[in-house]
Amino acid sequence: MALDRDGVVLPRLRPAEVVRRGAAFGLLGVVPLMVATLSISGHSDRREFLSGVSVLVFFGAIFFVIGAGFWWASAGDIRRVRDWRTLTSQAASVTVVGPVFLRSGLFLLVLGAAALGLYALVDAAPYGSWLHG
Repeated sequence: MALDRDGVVLPRLRPAEVVRRGAAFGLLGVVPLMVATLSISGHSDRREFLSGVSVLVFFGAIFFVIGAGFWWASAGDIRRVRDWRTLTSQAASVTVVGPVFLRSGLFLLVLGAAALGLYALVDAAPYGSWLHG
């Protein structure tokens, strides 16, 4: 693990890596979502649960935009969370918070989109099927 003269881990974070990891976390989060959905027995309860979880798309979009703005504001000085100790001012926290918001925003976007898709499947499921509930 190489460090620069400020003690920051090299290489610096890249947007593609952060986006890829956020999407992967979101896809992994779909598994517990499906397990939780299938453990709810009533059809209307299942639909209400999925519609509640699908609100995460809205929060994910907000987090993604805020993270992208922080990333842009911090220019080339993007740091990992483990580089928190290298911050020297309050304004420098943007360099760590940007990637965190970007990654969590993508996680919520993917999870909320999966909930919307599952909601459509559960809503269209024929009566008596295992997906109907």
